[in-house]
Amino acid sequence: MIEVRIAVAADVPELVRLRGVMLGGAEAGAWQDAAAATMRDRMAGGSMAAFVADREGGGLAACAAGLVEQRFADPGNPSGEAGYILNVATDPDQRRRGLSRACMTALIAWYADRGVTRIGLAATPEGEPLYRQLGFRPSTGHAALGLSLRS
Repeated sequence: MIEVRIAVAADVPELVRLRGVMLGGAEAGAWQDAAAATMRDRMAGGSMAAFVADREGGGLAACAAGLVEQRFADPGNPSGEAGYILNVATDPDQRRRGLSRACMTALIAWYADRGVTRIGLAATPEGEPLYRQLGFRPSTGHAALGLSLRS
């Protein structure tokens, strides 16, 4: 059985490292300090949770992290709270063991316990089969669009 646990502030450096793995081996830079600060703030405020699988010998092998965002309420979501999963990663040498699935399952349960009924994510081709198996489907009625204001 795979054991996962909720991340604590001491896990933030490893969460940032795994974010770099998720981003295809992103180069070290100022983004790491900014990501760590945001993670610590959001974890302390209760609007972020990450579930992790520990690596034998120390460090993390996998994680799934998400935020609760406050949006405008609507008839289908009277609280206006929505979840967004933005950091799912497994070290390459730990893949195909069910670690991301276990972390995602725990994160989805965390959202359910909070009463969050809508959860979104952006899927990579590698992650999409897992997310579909967990029940994620393309949004209907709206196209997901993005705009980068960075040159």
